[in-house]
Amino acid sequence: MIGKLEMLIALAKEQHFGRAAASIGVTQPTLSTGIRQLEDQLGVKLVQRGSRYGGLTPEGQRALDWARQIVGDARRLREEMRFTHAGLSGHLRIAVIPTALTTASRLAAAFNAEHPNVSFTIRSTTSIDVLNMLDNLDIDAGITYLDNEPLGRVSTAELYRETYTLVCSGAHPLAARDGVDWAELGDERLCLLTPDMQNRRIINKNFTEAGITPAAYLESNSTVVLVSQVQHGSSVTVLPDDIAHFLTAGTGLKVIPIRQKPEGHAVGLVAPYQEPHTPVLKALLEMAHKLAAGRGKRRLTAAKAARAE
Repeated sequence: MIGKLEMLIALAKEQHFGRAAASIGVTQPTLSTGIRQLEDQLGVKLVQRGSRYGGLTPEGQRALDWARQIVGDARRLREEMRFTHAGLSGHLRIAVIPTALTTASRLAAAFNAEHPNVSFTIRSTTSIDVLNMLDNLDIDAGITYLDNEPLGRVSTAELYRETYTLVCSGAHPLAARDGVDWAELGDERLCLLTPDMQNRRIINKNFTEAGITPAAYLESNSTVVLVSQVQHGSSVTVLPDDIAHFLTAGTGLKVIPIRQKPEGHAVGLVAPYQEPHTPVLKALLEMAHKLAAGRGKRRLTAAKAARAE
């Protein structure tokens, strides 16, 4: 039954029999047979069929909700049993918004230092895909914005509050400034993340509130591309401070704070809501809280030092 439910989840995700079969490593006839057997066992039609996949029936959609819950519970059971004889071990799959990749790496390194038998796969994607991948059981956790768009039923651990910076060349007229305002960037040659990224939507909102509508001459879903473009061209970009400093280290580029409201958007770890969490996910959430507390102490110390100067 678990295998057939996994087939249903794959079919709902891929919306194509061939791609769904390939995604779980079976042949298309095997997947089609498995879905029909599941329909026979449940006594209802789950999939609209014609010459191709036609979507789930209302009963199929309800069965999909149960399938995700049952398959998720089965995986958690396996993790619990592994924990009883091997301690914290296994593999964590995490999807991360591009601007938080440095934080994801820091979280994985800190976690692995305490739990060396847990390995990681970290993928970069949009905030929307982070939630979709959680729903489809494609990942175990994600790092995304916590307060800008609906998250659904998830457990969260805030990691930091996002603050923005201007990245420009050392020869740029703004390079010597201690800070800039959003309104000053309206005439700049901007390269920004693509509009499907939530970070870009937040940046657009900040520009709108400043009374300007800038045009990006280059868009990319990669922060590396944005910084490389600044380094090799006459453009500027806007990035959160953490990844901006990481990507510009040793390049000669300047990172200038953009003045903003005191509280930026929260970015944090999200995981499927469970009671209780598996030991591995529980430890990961605890590590996220620990890193956030350490970051907060460092920022407070830096602020006190700045005031003392």
